[in-house]
Amino acid sequence: MKFAPEAEQLAFARSVAELLADADTPAVIRAWGSGDPAPGRKLWTRLAEQGVLSLGDADSGATPADLVLAFEQLGRFAVPGPYVESVAVLPALGVEVGDSIAALAAPPHVPYALDAGVADAVYLLAGSTLSFAEVTSAKESVDKARLLGAVRAVGESREVDPLVAFERGVLAVSAQLLGLGAALLDRSVAYAKQRNQFGKPIGSFQAVKHQLADVSVGLELARPLLFGAALSLDTSMAARDVSAAKVACTDAAYRAARTALQVHGAIGYTAEYDLALWLTKVRALMSAWGTQRWHRDRIRAAIRGG
Repeated sequence: MKFAPEAEQLAFARSVAELLADADTPAVIRAWGSGDPAPGRKLWTRLAEQGVLSLGDADSGATPADLVLAFEQLGRFAVPGPYVESVAVLPALGVEVGDSIAALAAPPHVPYALDAGVADAVYLLAGSTLSFAEVTSAKESVDKARLLGAVRAVGESREVDPLVAFERGVLAVSAQLLGLGAALLDRSVAYAKQRNQFGKPIGSFQAVKHQLADVSVGLELARPLLFGAALSLDTSMAARDVSAAKVACTDAAYRAARTALQVHGAIGYTAEYDLALWLTKVRALMSAWGTQRWHRDRIRAAIRGG
């Protein structure tokens, strides 16, 4: 069995990456976090034209692996906005989002609706009850481009099956984390090649090489778990495999973030330096759609139950 993306899938991922590479995402991120969603909405429209926003639609023909490939690129470029909710989760709950921006709160793992203030529609998933919602207060995030809102249900509601939607949300966030980690590794390697100490690039020192190698190994080990979870999404192993992917991708991205800070030194702590946009997003997504402890407990329960 060939356990690898097909040529068409890789071509689609490359097309998304090329679009985002030309989009100046650091400027988009900073505008989004400062209350100017116009550049982010423009990018949202471009991604819709590329087919990214329809990946969660039942009639799109897209697979969970396609979703993973797209969200890995969204993570690699740290794109702001409620893509997980609009593309991966709400369509699985039977909501026709289309090209609009939709926000969702789903306690306890998603207590606040991401970007509810700029969304065209806001929802609240309480257990198996899905309702329209309105924002009651704003909440701060370590990532200034993640605009959180506390919400309450308003209007009509209906019963849904939340399990598949939750797994898709976890899978998409895991893919984002893998992409973030890969971008941080690329930035760290490039910086290590051009920063000199003692008359030579710091990347020539074993202490730096070993840290970067550890990051690379962590990311490569997380990748098959992520795609394995995509393949088992509609099976009885979904809960175990999706949680395993979340744990592995979170650990790998966190290691990449810590190493990036060490390689870059003091400049890595400055908000004006683009690296900070990736670092804070990793920190915010670590507990998104379930903490590490919760997912490890779910893996343990699945193994013991099996």
